[in-house]
Amino acid sequence: MTHLWVRAEQRPNEERVGITPEGVRALLDAGIGVTVEESARRVLPIQGYRAAGAQVAPEGSWPEAPDDAFIFGLKELPEDGSPLRHRHIMFGHAFKGQHAGRALLERFRKGGGTLYDLEYLVTTEGRRVAAFGYWAGYAGAAVSLRAWAFQARGDICPPVSTSPDKNALLAALAEDMAGLGAPSAIVIGALGRVGTGAADLCEAMGVTVTRWDMEETQHGGPFPEILAHDLFFNCILARPGTPVFVPKSALYAPRKLGVIGDVACDPDSDYNPVPLYDTATSWAAPVTRVHDAPPLDVMAIDNLPSLLPRESSEDFAAQLLPHLLTLGEPDRDVWGRAEAMFREHSGRL
Repeated sequence: MTHLWVRAEQRPNEERVGITPEGVRALLDAGIGVTVEESARRVLPIQGYRAAGAQVAPEGSWPEAPDDAFIFGLKELPEDGSPLRHRHIMFGHAFKGQHAGRALLERFRKGGGTLYDLEYLVTTEGRRVAAFGYWAGYAGAAVSLRAWAFQARGDICPPVSTSPDKNALLAALAEDMAGLGAPSAIVIGALGRVGTGAADLCEAMGVTVTRWDMEETQHGGPFPEILAHDLFFNCILARPGTPVFVPKSALYAPRKLGVIGDVACDPDSDYNPVPLYDTATSWAAPVTRVHDAPPLDVMAIDNLPSLLPRESSEDFAAQLLPHLLTLGEPDRDVWGRAEAMFREHSGRL
């Protein structure tokens, strides 16, 4: 019998989960076994999963799961170098030139396991079947606007934390921006889910938004229009051929730009389109100041949807569930394409 093992997230500030209790019930009804680890911080309580019929295991016990189990999580595993023998469903961040990705693929090679990267569960047309993109854009725009407000008052953005829902997020942001007027923002990738989320948050806060996508950036730059806005949101995935949107020379050029929200957040990629920083920011320090006079702050938190963990979890889980129901045939459709991607990249080691 196919067995899905839902591991507890071990990263700080990560409260999301990729399946709801209702999803567990649907899998069980389809003959798929489900084990859910206990978690001290998951936004959806373990009681709901137990009531749905899932087996419950201690937090962090997935290394002892049966050999044939699919281990399902969202963010990265502990970087302990241990061989990985299971089939893992997760965001691996290992296929786009990320320097940490090689170490992860080496662990799979040593253990004989397989990575089904959630970013590469795609349709035949190459479109992702499930993504947190909208809420990443929404939350990323909120943190960036908060950074802009604190910068306008001569300060730097303080730590951030989860919000119970988006209405609470908007209310808190309105307090931060009180008396400052409305800035201007430019969103690159505005036709995608991430860009749509960023633009929706901006418009909810009265921010004037310029929406750009492939048509506006295909000439490859330079892009002086970006420097003419208060905020810039990068909402596209880094890949070969991606132009540089804000080069290092922009630090010393005349500019209105004060905050970059790098929602895509690929600082260690060879194709990073915002090469002004090299390390993701955090909830404790949401921005890094890359220039002082005039100030320029970069927001690059890499688990933004967890700022709104309930909405983002429920949305993602609903998108992914139809494909989890096909786990009994892992060589077909989205799972087969994801495995082929893993085999291609691991074969290059």
